[in-house]
Amino acid sequence: MRRVLEELMSAPSPRRWAALALIATAQFIVIMDTSIIGVALPRIQQDLGFSQENLSWVFNAYVVAFGGLLLLGGRLSDLFGARRLFSTGWLILLAGSLLAGIAPEVWVELTGRAVQGVGAALIAPSALTLLMMLFGHDPKELTKALALYGAAAPAGGTAGVFLGGVITEYLSWPWVFYINIPIALIALLATGPLMPAAQPRRGSIDVLGTVTVTLGLGAAVYAIVRAPEAGWGSAETWIVLAVAAALLAAFVAIQARRREPLMRLSIFRTPNLAAANLTQLLLGGAWIPMWFFLNLYLQQVLGYSAFPSGAALLPMTVLIMIGMIVLAPRAINRIGPKATTVTGLVLLTAGMAWLSLISPDGSFAADVLPASLVAALGMSLAFIPSLGTAISSARPEEGGLASGIVNTSYQVGSALGLAAMTAVAAANGSGRLGDLPALTSGFSAAFIGAAAIALAGVLVAATTLRTRATAPAADEVASSRG
Repeated sequence: MRRVLEELMSAPSPRRWAALALIATAQFIVIMDTSIIGVALPRIQQDLGFSQENLSWVFNAYVVAFGGLLLLGGRLSDLFGARRLFSTGWLILLAGSLLAGIAPEVWVELTGRAVQGVGAALIAPSALTLLMMLFGHDPKELTKALALYGAAAPAGGTAGVFLGGVITEYLSWPWVFYINIPIALIALLATGPLMPAAQPRRGSIDVLGTVTVTLGLGAAVYAIVRAPEAGWGSAETWIVLAVAAALLAAFVAIQARRREPLMRLSIFRTPNLAAANLTQLLLGGAWIPMWFFLNLYLQQVLGYSAFPSGAALLPMTVLIMIGMIVLAPRAINRIGPKATTVTGLVLLTAGMAWLSLISPDGSFAADVLPASLVAALGMSLAFIPSLGTAISSARPEEGGLASGIVNTSYQVGSALGLAAMTAVAAANGSGRLGDLPALTSGFSAAFIGAAAIALAGVLVAATTLRTRATAPAADEVASSRG
C-alpha cells in the first residue's frame, strides 16, 4: 500500500504546465517590480515631495526587504510548505502594492515598497521549489521548465521599463503598483488547484539572524544615502555605519553558532562560490545605478516624458534578454564561464565609462543608445555565467541555499551600489533640479563610479574565479535569473 501511495505522489501532475505558467509569472512580476518604477520616479518625486537624494529609496526599500529576506523565505518554504509560502507571498505583495499606490506621503510610499519586497522574498524561493516538485520526475521536462522559468526574468525587466512608461504617461504613476493587484488575485485563486502540497518539516527559524542581517543592510544603505546631506564627517553618518557594521558582524556570529542557521557559513569554502557571489554583488552594484541614473538623465536633462523615456530603454532591455537567453549560453560553451564573465564585465565597464561623457545638450542617439547597448551586452554576458558558477559550485543538496545566497548577493550589491552612487551624484550637483549642467555633472559622476565598481568586478573575476573543466549547462544557468 505504501509503495502505491509513493507512486501516486511521484506521478506527474496533469496540470504541471499550467502551474509552470503561474510560476513563470511569479518570476516575471518580482523582477518587473524592480524596473517598472524607474520611469515613474520623477512623477513620484513631484507628487510626494521626495528629495533628489532620497528618491533612490523608492527602489531601495523594495530591494533591501527582498534581498534581506530571501534566505528566510527559502527556510520558511522548507518548513511550512512551498505552496503555503507562495500564496502568502502573493497576499503580502498585493497589500504592499495597494499601499504604495494610495500613498499620500513619502513614508507611506516607502512602507508599501518594503512590504512588496517582503512578498517577493517569499514568492521567489517557493516558486523555484514548486517547479522542482512539479518537474523533478523527468530531467528533460525539468530542463525545459527551467529554461522557460529563466526567460521570464529578462522579459519582466523589459516589460517593466516599457509598461512603466506607458502607465505613467497615459494613466498615472500609482498604476505601476496597482497592476500587481489583479495578477496577485488570479495567482491566489489558481495556487490551490495547480500547485502541489508538501508536508511541513520540523526545524527552527533563525529569527535573530534574519533581523540582524536585514537591519544591518538597511542601516548601511541609509547611512550612505544620508551622508551627502548629513556630511561624511558627521557623527550621524559614522554612528549609523557603526551600527550597520555591528549588526552584520552579529549576523555572522549568529550563523557560526546556530545549529540550524539561516546561512551555513562553511558553504563559502566551496571553490568558486565566494568568488562568484562577490562578482554578482559587484555586478548588481554597477548595473542598478546605471539603469537608475540613465532614467533620470533622459527625463530631467533631455526632457523626455514618461512614455518616450521607457521606450528609449527598450533597445537596451531587449538586448539583455537576447544576450541572456541566446548569446551567453553559447559563449559559455565556447570559451567557458570565467572568460565569458570577465568579457562581460569589461564591456560593462566600457559602456558605463562611455555614458559618463553625457552632456547637458546631448541626444539619445549620440549620448545614450550606443553606450547603453555596450553596457547591456556586457551585463547579459557577465550575469549568466557568474550566477551559474555560484549555483553549480555547491553540492546538489545545497543548490537551494546557493541560489538564495547568490540572489541575496546581487540584491545587496544593487542596494549598496545605488546608495553609494546616489551620494556621489549628489556631491557633484545632481540635487540642483533645473540646473542642467549640474544635473549632468552629477549623473556623469555616478556613471564613472559605477564603471569603477564594474572594473573591480573584472579584477575579482579574473583573479579569483577558477576555470572549470565543464561549463554549467546553459539551460540551468539561464533558469536562475532573479
